[in-house]
Amino acid sequence: MTEKIIQIPMPKRKRIALIAHDNKKIDLLQWAKFNKEVLSNHELFATGTTGNILSNELGVDINRFRSGPLGGDQQVGAKIAEGELDMVIFFWDPLLTQPHDVDVKALLRIAVVYNIPIACTRASADFMISSPLIDKKYERIVTDYEERLGFKDIDLKKFETDNNDEQ
Repeated sequence: MTEKIIQIPMPKRKRIALIAHDNKKIDLLQWAKFNKEVLSNHELFATGTTGNILSNELGVDINRFRSGPLGGDQQVGAKIAEGELDMVIFFWDPLLTQPHDVDVKALLRIAVVYNIPIACTRASADFMISSPLIDKKYERIVTDYEERLGFKDIDLKKFETDNNDEQ
């Protein structure tokens, strides 16, 4: 069975989300300082405190989401699903349980579903940011999961409830 694929264009100027757990914020800041010249050519997004730290220390504009535990990771995932983010740099702490671990897992899953480059370590972030594709247009190839799961054939109107029937 051949799955239907969709090609999603990524612009030359990437939309990059920067996320770090508390014990990884210094690592992300150091990495971002080292790569400030490249990062400044792209549109940057970050969750909560990470966004404040990066904006203040780097002196660059950063679109900010809520803190991760307050929905920021879910906001990043929603932007991925809507096609409004191109890459994610997420330095997460593998040794600590987070109160929002399910949100972190959901974010990682949605990045895979939409074939978004995601770096979870400094080394993988270095490889991504230094790729010759970082400042070129690129076509992401994504499996059409809606068709695979049969969602395009479902009449959503049959799921609507009529409030008049409940009264």
